[in-house]
Amino acid sequence: MTEVSLLTLFFTFFKIGLFTFGGGYAMLPFIQQEVLHNSWIDEATFVNFVGISESSPGPFAINIATFIGMEKAGWLGAALSTLGVVLPSFLVILIVAQFYLKFKNSPLVAGVMSGLKPAAVGLIAAAVITMVQEVLFPAAFSWDVFLGAQIYVSLAIFALGLWLLLKLKKHPIFIICVSAVLGIAAGYIFGL
Repeated sequence: MTEVSLLTLFFTFFKIGLFTFGGGYAMLPFIQQEVLHNSWIDEATFVNFVGISESSPGPFAINIATFIGMEKAGWLGAALSTLGVVLPSFLVILIVAQFYLKFKNSPLVAGVMSGLKPAAVGLIAAAVITMVQEVLFPAAFSWDVFLGAQIYVSLAIFALGLWLLLKLKKHPIFIICVSAVLGIAAGYIFGL
């Protein structure tokens, strides 16, 4: 892993916050590209940070920026990474709020918004595919992965989570807690 300056952390997350539309999950591919390309953390650590960020209170993008900043440069790195990812949105909202009422019915603004929505969904889907690949096939795809228990346990917990969320309408916090308990139990039972 490489050393990272405080300014690099700040400006990297500022750039991510400035050029990402669609919320924290749309930032995920950009964050992933930056931290992995710069060798700040490895893929497995990134996936763990994503899981922790989703399970922690607060916005996802802020959580993951804070975790990465803390990992690379301590408390000051965490503060600057968090400020970097938040500041662009804050500034853009201030500017947009000044002009939105004047231009909200503009066909140009409507066109931009209708184009950004599917792009954000595509970015989120790409991040999901990458994370599923890392969780289920960390080294590379191999038929050998189907010989171990990890893939079946992971798929069972995933299916249970979907069922609890979509069918039984359980709260996400409940699903996170159940998944954590099942993951711990599977770790002890199967040595995962």
